[in-house]
Amino acid sequence: MSTTETSQFVRLRVELVVEVDDVEAVTGAALRRISDDPDMPADERVHAENAVTEDTAEALAYLVDPFDLVGDVPGVELAQASWSSEGIDYDPDSPEWGLDEDDDREDEEEDRLG
Repeated sequence: MSTTETSQFVRLRVELVVEVDDVEAVTGAALRRISDDPDMPADERVHAENAVTEDTAEALAYLVDPFDLVGDVPGVELAQASWSSEGIDYDPDSPEWGLDEDDDREDEEEDRLG
């Protein structure tokens, strides 16, 4: 079989750092998305509403969908996705902060485990 006749799976890693300058807007949008989801059970809805109200990172996670990144890419179908968000200390001027910081730790761990 040629390459064009077989499926290929590719892991695409994307790391974003966003600045939230309107917490209420993010929280409100997340709450609207949760309330608009007809398939969400009531007990899960209550838990989700509490989570996004208490944590802006959780609210943002409800609004960001990995499918949106590849949904319109021709010839690509999303097979699996996971994502998370967390508040971080970020100083864009610091020479110690870099996007590949986690990758370096993973490489060191892989080297150590051999």
